[in-house]
Amino acid sequence: MTMRSKIVVGIVAGLIGGVVFGMMMQMMAAPDGKPMMAMVAQVVRSESLVVGWVYHLFNSAVIGGIFGWLFGSRIIGYGAGLLWGALYGIAWWILGGLILMPIFLGMSPFAPLMMEMMRPVAMGSLMGHAIYGLILGASFVWLFKSRALSVAEPIG
Repeated sequence: MTMRSKIVVGIVAGLIGGVVFGMMMQMMAAPDGKPMMAMVAQVVRSESLVVGWVYHLFNSAVIGGIFGWLFGSRIIGYGAGLLWGALYGIAWWILGGLILMPIFLGMSPFAPLMMEMMRPVAMGSLMGHAIYGLILGASFVWLFKSRALSVAEPIG
């Protein structure tokens, strides 16, 4: 599989995981009682759930593409896909959920762990990121093995 194919498969696998994680966030409540997806929208200065979904799925695709680029050659079976996916999802929980998102929302890094009212949100986010990673890894393997996606290579 070429690097381009690994990235495309990663993007699609990231979107699959992103849809599931997004549904979880739609059901989880932020401390203000609104769906977590509304908090995602606030990162880009919006209150719209649609904007939250678009931003979330954009990130899911980018993160999936990076996964394909970084791990595409290491993942040859479901065990490796699940392992690397889970670790990758947890890494993104630390980077995205605990560092970047709080900063973008005007809080300090790791604020979700330091603020008692945010700890349940942080734990839900950890579970969501881990599940995203598991689905990302498993979907990557499935798409690769089934050849469900084939990326045409340029001639020449």
